[in-house]
Amino acid sequence: MDFSLRRLALIGFLLAVPPLAVQAQLAPPAASASATGYVLPPAPLQALVDAPRPPQLLISPHRDLLALVQSPALPGIDVVAQPELKLAGLRINPRTFAQSRFIFGSDLWLLDVASGKEIRLQGLPSPMAIASPLWSPDQRYLAFNQVDARQGRNELWLVDIAAHTARRLTTLPLNTVAGRGYRWMPDSKQLLVQLQPEGQGSAPVASGIPTGPSTQQTLAGGGVKSIRTYPDLLRNEDDARLFEYYLRSQSALVDLDGKVTPIGEPALTLSISASPDGRYLLRERVERPFSYLVPVDSFPQRIEVLDRTGKLVKEIARLPLVEGLPTGNDAVPTGVRSIDWRADAPATLVWAEAQDGGDPARAAEVRDLVRMQAAPFEQSPVTLARLGGRYAGAYWGNGRLALIDEFWWKTRKVKEWRVAPDQPAQAPALVREGSSEDRYRNPGTPASAPDEHGESRLLVAADGESIFRLGDGASPEGDRPFIDKVNLRTGQSTRLFHSQAPYYEAPQALLDNEGKRALISRESPEEPTNYYVSQLGTSAAPQALTRFPHPLPQLKGVKKEQVRYKRKDGVELSATLYLPPNYDPKKDGPRPMLMWAYPAEFKSADAAGQVTDSPYRFNRISFWGAQAFLAMGYTVLDNFSVPIVGEGSKEPNDTYIPQLVASAEAAVDEVVRRGVADRNRIAVGGHSYGAFMTANLLAHTRLFKAGIARSGAYNRTLTPFGFQSEERNYWQAQDVYQAMSPFNYANDIKDALLMIHGEQDNNSGTFPIQSERLYAAVKGLGGTARLVMLPNEAHAYRARESIMQMLAEMNAWLEKYVGKAPAPAADVKK
Repeated sequence: MDFSLRRLALIGFLLAVPPLAVQAQLAPPAASASATGYVLPPAPLQALVDAPRPPQLLISPHRDLLALVQSPALPGIDVVAQPELKLAGLRINPRTFAQSRFIFGSDLWLLDVASGKEIRLQGLPSPMAIASPLWSPDQRYLAFNQVDARQGRNELWLVDIAAHTARRLTTLPLNTVAGRGYRWMPDSKQLLVQLQPEGQGSAPVASGIPTGPSTQQTLAGGGVKSIRTYPDLLRNEDDARLFEYYLRSQSALVDLDGKVTPIGEPALTLSISASPDGRYLLRERVERPFSYLVPVDSFPQRIEVLDRTGKLVKEIARLPLVEGLPTGNDAVPTGVRSIDWRADAPATLVWAEAQDGGDPARAAEVRDLVRMQAAPFEQSPVTLARLGGRYAGAYWGNGRLALIDEFWWKTRKVKEWRVAPDQPAQAPALVREGSSEDRYRNPGTPASAPDEHGESRLLVAADGESIFRLGDGASPEGDRPFIDKVNLRTGQSTRLFHSQAPYYEAPQALLDNEGKRALISRESPEEPTNYYVSQLGTSAAPQALTRFPHPLPQLKGVKKEQVRYKRKDGVELSATLYLPPNYDPKKDGPRPMLMWAYPAEFKSADAAGQVTDSPYRFNRISFWGAQAFLAMGYTVLDNFSVPIVGEGSKEPNDTYIPQLVASAEAAVDEVVRRGVADRNRIAVGGHSYGAFMTANLLAHTRLFKAGIARSGAYNRTLTPFGFQSEERNYWQAQDVYQAMSPFNYANDIKDALLMIHGEQDNNSGTFPIQSERLYAAVKGLGGTARLVMLPNEAHAYRARESIMQMLAEMNAWLEKYVGKAPAPAADVKK
């Protein structure tokens, strides 16, 4: 988890939901197969969907102000059903020249960290639909996108922080197909933007009459390449021309008074960023030939350095079309990758280059070089580090101190190196080495903060040797987040903050460079997340900044417990047990239960058994997960461990089914032992890979009376070049692919299976045909199944109507096949 200031950047959230049902056997009465429209779930579930959501926070560069953006209610299906183009792996709203998104901020205000006072802003657009807010480096301004899909507007707005006013900066529309569409220049006096090109005319329209076939041709001697099953690819030349039309943008500089200065000619720009000194621009753009097999990020690219007028200064690389990679999750393209500006230098580029041909199967002592090249880009690049794994990013402090991360997926090994960027000949020093799976020994993420140019820099204490780490603090008792001050020279660590019961407190950002004050979030099972200023190293009570109320007071009485138990092979397991309000298992007896999970692969049984989450986190009852059904009186076992372990040279998935079944058996035995579930009234469910798990459990056990599988994949021959964490292709591990495919065992699915899927699923591997084919198989074999296909929905459902339908379907399925649970009595403790 990244605990740097970037963690507080506003993020869009896709929430999900299902609609219209198609043919189904034994359809539940609440949502029959003959239904002609959306249906609503019972009122307690509707309340979850419409519960207020807390705002998102964005901390200022000086760390003394917060910008708060209100999270709105879910959009209606009329919004989600707006026109959408699917081109080269992108989903584009053609009205706004933007990536498709349907949830925007509905309000914006500021909060003073010192006083806790809210600051309201004048002149904001109405109605508000804001996205991607970004502080200027000097903190005098806050920019944001204002998007009106119905009117086709994609505008750049500016908030004057001192005047507390907002205004539209330019009438020229942004192009945000490939990103946020704007960045601040380092001097805070201009913004670097991507505009819709003027004079481009109307979008090309296909004639509808083919001029010939679409053809593809392999090349002799191309070798084995893994090509994932990507959605939304180009299909023909008409698609290619449409893709070019919507991706093409005009780079420009916009002054604070709205004056626009174009930079060069329009191009198919994927990204453009200014050097920290503002003199140069790094641009990545795509060019033909395009592909019908891979998305845009694998198309041929040119990486160029431009001056501020758009003149070419240096071509860094021409990258070819990449249609597939060598087998393995550690495979990467050859050539320049992960290129960016060095944050602590005026104008120095840093990137990685594979030395093993990008092939993890090829023996190599050095896998990646980390290279640097400084302006004016006339000297050859220099090597900063030689890595035995893959480059995984850097934290830039100063010329004497930076940290470089490396990772090798096959072994889960992580390393962190200290380097001196201004002395590249100095050998890197190993700071730490460990496993990405080992949460208990994770020392935390280095803290960072923006400098005067807006660049994210490693926070280095005044002694020049100490940094700060912010971590989850995983332990057998659950997560207890922390802040440590660590001297890199001596290795000595001082704990500045550690979350203590009965709260879950997580550091969000350090508010100074010496670790004296921190912004933290605090929550407890009955208190929602709020934000505080903590005086580190003192006994002073933290200062409350926000007071967000409980969104669902009727569910305050929910009880939560972190439970631990063992699988029959000795692997430690854990889960979070939720009980509905006013339920006493000793007095009331066992209830119908819904269990929910998402399997994970591990190389270590010890790591697989580590506890996740915390018993002190807020009981956040969302409509998305199994906890929603606490409102209907069901008991819930959430996130029950399903570790699939393959130690040493063993592959986890070689024994996927036995480990899956053993994990489920252990979970069922535990909840029955505790008296909170009736062994004959348990349902299991999951989303995506959790849906895959659900279908397999129904195919290989009779532990569950019902299953709920949302947006899953069930036939692994349709994902032949790997899935989830599986590295091998189908032809290397046919038996594994066949054994793991519940479609092959549809005749053994004897209990009721509800499948829900978005008709426009955009996730690699979970194409809607996966659910359609499994449903047809179960139906044809005389089993009990129902298939609900949600119009206009992707992998995560978004429309309010879809979410309501999803909950109605799930509730009806549970009531029919595991029994109706007693409704929880009202419990509104203050």
